[in-house]
Amino acid sequence: MELWWIELPWWGYVLVALGLTHITIAAVTIYLHRCQAHRALDLHPLVSHFFRFWLWMTTGMVTKEWAAIHRKHHARCETIEDPHSPQVLGITKVLREGSELYRAEAKNQETLDKFGSGTPDDWLERHVYTRHSAAGIYLMMAIDVGLFGPIGLTIWAIQMAWIPITAAGIINGIGHYWGYRNYAADDASTNILPWGILIGGEELHNNHHSYASSARLSSKWYEFDIGWLYIRSMQAVGLAKVKKVAPRIRFDWAKTRCDLDTLQAVITHRFDVMGKYGAMLKRTYKEEIDKIRVAYQQHGHESATLDLIRHWLHLDAAHLHDQEKQALHLALQHSARLQTLYQLKQELSAIWTRSAETQEQLLKSLEDWCHRAETSGIQALQEFSYRLRCYRMA
Repeated sequence: MELWWIELPWWGYVLVALGLTHITIAAVTIYLHRCQAHRALDLHPLVSHFFRFWLWMTTGMVTKEWAAIHRKHHARCETIEDPHSPQVLGITKVLREGSELYRAEAKNQETLDKFGSGTPDDWLERHVYTRHSAAGIYLMMAIDVGLFGPIGLTIWAIQMAWIPITAAGIINGIGHYWGYRNYAADDASTNILPWGILIGGEELHNNHHSYASSARLSSKWYEFDIGWLYIRSMQAVGLAKVKKVAPRIRFDWAKTRCDLDTLQAVITHRFDVMGKYGAMLKRTYKEEIDKIRVAYQQHGHESATLDLIRHWLHLDAAHLHDQEKQALHLALQHSARLQTLYQLKQELSAIWTRSAETQEQLLKSLEDWCHRAETSGIQALQEFSYRLRCYRMA
């Protein structure tokens, strides 16, 4: 009997499943995330509606709900109000129950009212995509089975599991728990991998949290954001318009003093500044902590917490618990150099929080900070200060 559905070798079905899920990933990162949630770009109405229709069939997610939950995540990041923070709820819960956390928050009308403005509200959205959000999923199942026969059910099941695993689990979970950081953002966001392909560029999560309104998620030369490649391709043919990207970091190596341009660049790139502070002083941190370890052993102090000291040194004092502050304070008493490094770090990060001060006052604070750093006698700190003076706006 001749089969009426498409027959493929096993690897053909694998490629089909990967292709279909990748379209869904592209729809999430380009349409839901960068376009709707952060307004980093505008999409041609045909492209925008295609993504909306595709997501209706493959995820059942409502644009307003997704955008509102994600905006709340940024506004309340790593707090008890964050809908899906592994720092608050635990990594296991977010990995296993990420989609459940999303659905629970989607029922919070206060979240939708406060963070869901500006999302589509046309007839199709109200009467089809929102009112019958589950109907598209069954339509997708019928299409998969109709095209590929019984194996279509497996392809459909993979499509249904893809976003809960990759977005709700991996991005929201691992992206705030494990990985590397280019920038010292005010949260625990990390870059999972430098190559954003499988999850459309969302692997570069620390970059995103540092410059949330940027349409491009990559920032280093070795990082690759496939979502940005798609956006640039659509822009080339008039189907997308990029509104904002993260500013490039520039230096004027001839500078010897801070000026208003330096101040503006340092504030704009504050997450990069604090990230470089920790990176350039990493060796000095280690040397001083090793000295403290010896002192602890000589005086019979418990040295187990010293393994956490380097992590605490990178955090703002406000993010430490009282017990952690006490342990850090005790360690700093054994190293004048480490105390200087920590104190200057806190003072530097405080410069861009003084909203009541004039530019001239902030500039004087920055120049005074650089003078103190350069007369500290700590070579790594001196080198960092010389580099800080050279920041300039692009």
